[in-house]
Amino acid sequence: MGLLNFAAKEVKKPESSIQLEGFLKGFSIEVMPRTAEKIESFRDLLPIGTRVYIAHLEDTPIEDMVATAKRIAAEGFDVMPHFPARLIKNRQTLENWIAMYQGEANISQALLLAGGLTNPHGDFADSMQLLETDVFGNAGFKSLHVAGHPEGNKDIDPDGSLTNVNKALHWKQAFSDTSDAEMAITTQFCFEADPVIKWANSLADNGIKLPIHIGVAGPAKLQTLIKFSIACGVGASLRVLQRRAKDLTKLLLPFTPDEFLTSLAVEKNKNPAFNITNIHFFPLGGIKTNAKWAIENGGSSAVPLSQS
Repeated sequence: MGLLNFAAKEVKKPESSIQLEGFLKGFSIEVMPRTAEKIESFRDLLPIGTRVYIAHLEDTPIEDMVATAKRIAAEGFDVMPHFPARLIKNRQTLENWIAMYQGEANISQALLLAGGLTNPHGDFADSMQLLETDVFGNAGFKSLHVAGHPEGNKDIDPDGSLTNVNKALHWKQAFSDTSDAEMAITTQFCFEADPVIKWANSLADNGIKLPIHIGVAGPAKLQTLIKFSIACGVGASLRVLQRRAKDLTKLLLPFTPDEFLTSLAVEKNKNPAFNITNIHFFPLGGIKTNAKWAIENGGSSAVPLSQS
């Protein structure tokens, strides 16, 4: 009796999985100097050219920020340090920071944000005041990102509305229209797709055309995500985590952003003009864990710096 030869059948991926792969290309990730120093080699974790944001917390010396930027840039990555307005004493300090970043790491991109402080350390209270100095333009920065808050920000709008947040984004859109720099919105992390889609579409409907790099919490324990969500003021979509916490079968399993990102990817496929263009990861469960998940799900190539 002859042997039966069965041709191997190609396993076809679900359409939503293919869409997610495309959506993850060009993802970025955020680190801090103290978390980055635990990584022996970023080349072993991330595609070369990946944009790596460096978060600047109040207790982090600028020297540590610059050293981290220099190290990561030397490994072949696009580095985008935070410039928190309320940490910067005055224009001279801002110019000194930029000179240090450019002299040591050839930095030409930045995320401008108010910062989490209640009281400014000096002359600047928000990112608009940083932009008005034109220090970044004079220094030849190619990419300037500003912060976005899909669920609002009670530091800016204590009543829970989006009034002042949206007013600021209109100002930044007008600034972008006259700037040579590529500008985009990088947001706080979220967990629920429908409100994010509604928010992004409402910006476009109201004339805010800046590309959106949506913030996403990387894989982590549920308890870790809930802790960070409360600390960072992520209120509305926290209910996604709370619902999961009630399911004892899922309580101890790592939470991953599959469902959230797949919903956004499907929306992008239906509407190519959808203004969420990139994924920005907050690696709350660890840089290695986040990088591994992103690459396994399709994030295998970076977007060149010019495609901000």
